[in-house]
Amino acid sequence: MEGAPLWRERDSGGGGLLRVGCPGQLDVPLALGPLGGTRDTLRSPTAAMRVTVCELRNDTEGREADWVDLCAHAKDSESELVLLPEMPFHRWLAASPTADGQEWAGAVEAHDAWLERLPELGAPIVISTRPVEDNRSRFNEGYVWSRSDGMVRAVHRKRYLPDEPGFWEATWYSRGPSEFDSVEVPGARVGFAICTEMWFTGHGREYARQGVQILASPRATLRPSVDKWIAGGRAAAVVSGAFCLSSNLSGRAAGTAPDLGAWGGAGWIIEPEEGEVLGVTTAEEPFLTIDIDLAVADHAKSTYPRYVLD
Repeated sequence: MEGAPLWRERDSGGGGLLRVGCPGQLDVPLALGPLGGTRDTLRSPTAAMRVTVCELRNDTEGREADWVDLCAHAKDSESELVLLPEMPFHRWLAASPTADGQEWAGAVEAHDAWLERLPELGAPIVISTRPVEDNRSRFNEGYVWSRSDGMVRAVHRKRYLPDEPGFWEATWYSRGPSEFDSVEVPGARVGFAICTEMWFTGHGREYARQGVQILASPRATLRPSVDKWIAGGRAAAVVSGAFCLSSNLSGRAAGTAPDLGAWGGAGWIIEPEEGEVLGVTTAEEPFLTIDIDLAVADHAKSTYPRYVLD
């Protein structure tokens, strides 16, 4: 059974544009590429939002260099929402099988310091995760930062935690609550599926009922599993009827024991009706900004398989 088709057209002029919309709606172009790439996106008079995903290196020097370029890209693109990777402002803690209190405190301090730099992106909304402590328990917390008031709003604490070599997350922090609540940001309703949580698709159904239009999936995943994760992102978009946005760490997983090799990069934006991948970042083009039409996500709630009753 098929729902109403999405209308798509790829620009034949070589501009790297893809127009996405429902039948009868005005088109929404996208621009592919990093700073210095295509910049001829157009504003749609429908429910468009300009969103940015990225891949950021996880070592100190690489992170700083990527940050400068990302800020320039986001400002140049006039991005309205920027999604960052999972806990991006410190080396990946869960690489170690032993939870170290000093290392944890250092990660909390680093993320707190970087929160002060979020205005540098120039975007009204920034989404990511950070390490936090609450009543002597540690969590991986998804948050939304708003330029309008400069406040960080805690939205969701990661519930599903792997515990295996390189990803000893259940060793480092506690599970979050079982509730998966969405949040209203200017112009859109957003839900979190932090990395592993993306595979627990029942919550995507919950988000569809909540009217979520953007499913934010910040990740810390490795290069060999990129194809699997993109497949999961496509399924998550279809199940939730929301645009699935994901940003990831990139470069060498430096300073870890054992050596994890290379982070996967491959941030993506995936549309909700058919799970079409609208764009994926690469090492050469680590930032991706697209105008998405949120009316597409609203329409998807009424088509297969979202309308089917539990």
